[in-house]
Amino acid sequence: MGSRIAAHFANAGVDCLLMDIPAPGGETPQARNAIVEKSLKGLAKSRPPAFFTEAAAKHLRVGNFQDDLDRVRDAEWIIEVVVEKFDVKRQLLEQVDRLRRPGSLVSSNTSGLPIGKLAEGLSDDFRKHWLGTHFFNPPRHMRLVELIPTPETAPEVTAWAQEFCDKRLGKAVVFAKDRPNFIANRIFLFSVMHTLKTRREQGLTVEEVDALTGPLVGRPRMATFRLADFTGIDICLYVGSNLYELVPDDEQRDVYVAPEYLKHMVEQGIVGDKAGQGFYKKDRKAPGGRLVIDLDTLDYREMKTPEWESVSAAKRLPTVVDRVKAMIGSDDAAGRFIWTTLSELFLYAANRIPEVCDDIVSIDRTMTAGFNWERGIFEIWNGLGVRETTERMTKEGKALPALVEKVLASPSQAFYGSGNGQPTYFDLAAGGQKTIPEQQGVINLRRVRGASKPVEANAGASLWDIGDGAALLEFHSKANALDQNVFEMLARSVEIAEERFDALVIGNQGENFCVGANLQMILGLAMAKDWEEMGAQIGRLQQLVRGLRAARKPVVAAIHSRTLGGGCEVALHCDQVQAAAETYVGLVEVGAGLIPAAGGCTETLRRYTNPLGADGDLEGATRSVYEMIGTAKVSNSGAEAKEMRYLTQADGVTMNLDRLLADAKQAALGLATAGYEPFEETDVLVGGKGVKASMELGVWMMKQGGYASDHDVLIGQRLAHVLAGGELTSPSMVSVDYMLGLEIEAFLSLAGEEKTQQRIESLLKTGRPLRN
Repeated sequence: MGSRIAAHFANAGVDCLLMDIPAPGGETPQARNAIVEKSLKGLAKSRPPAFFTEAAAKHLRVGNFQDDLDRVRDAEWIIEVVVEKFDVKRQLLEQVDRLRRPGSLVSSNTSGLPIGKLAEGLSDDFRKHWLGTHFFNPPRHMRLVELIPTPETAPEVTAWAQEFCDKRLGKAVVFAKDRPNFIANRIFLFSVMHTLKTRREQGLTVEEVDALTGPLVGRPRMATFRLADFTGIDICLYVGSNLYELVPDDEQRDVYVAPEYLKHMVEQGIVGDKAGQGFYKKDRKAPGGRLVIDLDTLDYREMKTPEWESVSAAKRLPTVVDRVKAMIGSDDAAGRFIWTTLSELFLYAANRIPEVCDDIVSIDRTMTAGFNWERGIFEIWNGLGVRETTERMTKEGKALPALVEKVLASPSQAFYGSGNGQPTYFDLAAGGQKTIPEQQGVINLRRVRGASKPVEANAGASLWDIGDGAALLEFHSKANALDQNVFEMLARSVEIAEERFDALVIGNQGENFCVGANLQMILGLAMAKDWEEMGAQIGRLQQLVRGLRAARKPVVAAIHSRTLGGGCEVALHCDQVQAAAETYVGLVEVGAGLIPAAGGCTETLRRYTNPLGADGDLEGATRSVYEMIGTAKVSNSGAEAKEMRYLTQADGVTMNLDRLLADAKQAALGLATAGYEPFEETDVLVGGKGVKASMELGVWMMKQGGYASDHDVLIGQRLAHVLAGGELTSPSMVSVDYMLGLEIEAFLSLAGEEKTQQRIESLLKTGRPLRN
C-alpha cells in the first residue's frame, strides 16, 4: 500500500522517498534495499497500472529504515504506512518525531487504528502537525481519502492537507472522527457482515447473493463474495474480529462475529484470489470458467445462474432507486433479501451520526467515492421515501435512530431536498434542511439542472449556461454515444455559442465522456445496404467536427474516462482539451471492423507528420500512427494521451474529476479573452505508396505469426491506404478534404464486409470485440 501511495504522489509530480524495512542479512545499503526495490519493480508491472506514465517513476527514490530514516528531516509530508499493528506504528513514529523537522506534516495511513492514541506523549509540534489519512487501494484509481484530525491538529494543517489531497492528488476528501474503522470500513464492513448473516438466515447461495448485491442495487459487479475474494477472506475475518472488540456499545455489535464457515475457510487456506480459491475458484472446464463454493460443505460446484422474474423486470428500470423500489416491493426471495439487508444498512448508517461524522453527506460521499456505489445510502433511502420505508420498519419492530425521528418530525420529512434552487440536506444539529455547501472551483451539473433550464435540449444532448459567458454542451445519450440527436445539438450549440456566449465547453459528468458512434445505427444502415445514407451521415459528422475549430468562439472539450472512437475525434477537433487524469483516449474502430472516419486518421497523422523537418522520419511517424490506430491502443491516463499526441502540450490535465468542468470553462474563457482566432486548417503530409507498402508488410507479418486474421489484414490494408494518402507515388502535402474522402471510402467498404458486421453485432451483444 505504501508503494502505491508513493506512486500516486509521483503521478502528481511530487518527489518521494519510499522506505521499507531492511532486507535480512544485507551487508550494504544497496543489499538492504532489496525489499523496497522489489516493491518498486512491482509498481512497474502492477495491474491496474500504478503510474500514469513510465516517466512518472522518475519522481521516486528508495531507501530503508536502517540507512535512510534520518532523511525524513528533508520531507514536507511523512506518511507512515507500515503493518496495521499499533505497537509497530507507534515505535516508528517515535523515531520520526526525533528526526523530523518542525512544521512537517506527519500522518498514519490506517483503516481504523486510533489516531489520537498513536501520537500520545509525542512532541507538541508533532501533535499539531499530525492526523490520520486513509487512502483506498489502489490509491491511483480509488478517489476517496478519509482525513482524521485530532483535537490537537492545527486547523491550518488540516486545511492544507484537504486542499493538497483535493487539487494535487485528485481525491474526494471526507473528514472522519477518530472512531474505530472511521466512516468507510465501519459502515462497509457492517454491510458485508450483515449480508453474510442474512444469506445464512434466508438460505441463499453465493451466486444468488452476488446477483442481488451488484449493479442491481447500484454497486460494482464484484458485489459481495467476489469482492471478498479480491480483498482477502482472511482480511475480512481479521478486521471484523478486531472491530467486535473495539465497539462494545455498538447496537449491532454481534453482526461482526464471523460465521463458522468463514473461520473454517481461513483455517483451510481458502482465502480468496491470492490463494487461487475462495468463494469462487477458477476452472477452465467449468461453464463460465469458475466454480463456486457450497458454504454448507465447503466443496466446489458448478455455478447456477439465478433466475427471478422480479430481478429481470427491475434490471430494465433506468435508475438505482427505481430498481430498488421495485425489488423491495416484491415478495419473492430476492425482494425479501434486498429489503432485509438495505433496511438494516439504512438504520445502521443513521445510528452512526454523529458518532463517526456529523452529516449524511459525508457518509454518502464515502460510499460513492470509496466503494464506487452509484448512489449513497441516504440518497437511496430518500428516493424510496423516508415516511413509507420507516412505517414498514416500525411494523417489523425495528427501532428508529434519533436522526430518523428528527427527519420525520421536520417539515421536509426527507434526508435531501432543495431550497432556492440549491440542494439541501437534513442536518441533525440544526434539526432541519441546510444548503449543501458549493465547493469552490467545482461545477456540479446536478446543481445546474436544479437551478435552471437548458438553453436548448433534445433526447441526446443539452446546452447549459454555466455562467461568465460560457455554455456547456452535455451529452446524455446511451453511453454518451454519437447519434442523430447529438449531431443536431453539436451543430446548434456552435450556432448558439457564436450568437450568445463567449466560449463553449463540451463535457458531462456521466460514466464516460463518449464511447464513440452509435453502432446500432451503423449496423442498421449496413444491413439495409443504404450506403448513400451512411456516407451522408459520416460526411455530416466530419463537417460537424471540423466546424468546432472553424467556430467564431473557442470550443474546449472536457474529457474523462473512456473517450473512444468518435468521442476521441470530437476532442481532436476542439481548440483545446482539458482532460481528467483518468482519461482513456483512443481510436478503437478496428475492434468493430472499421477505421476512424470523422477526421481521426487525418488529424492524428497531421500531429505526427507535419512537424517533421526535411530530414524527418516520415515512414516512422506514419507507422507510429498506423500501429496506434491499427491496434486500437488506448491511453492509460491523460498524461499518456499527451505522449500519444491525442492531447497536445497546450492541453490541460485535471487531477480531480470534480474540478474538470470548471477547469475546462476557465480554459475556454482564457482563449476568448486572449484574442481568439479560429483555427486555420492546414494540409497534411502523407508518405505515398512507399510508406503504404511498409505498413502493409507489417500487418502481413502479423498474419504470418498468427497474430492477425484475414479480416485484420483487410482492415490494416484499408487503414494503410488512408494514412499513406491513397495512390500517391511520393510524399506530398494533401488537403483535409482529400483525406476525409479517403476515410469515408475505406469506412464504407469495410462496413459492407460480413465479418465487420459480425464484429459490430458482437460488440452490441457482449461488449467485447470479436476475433474473426
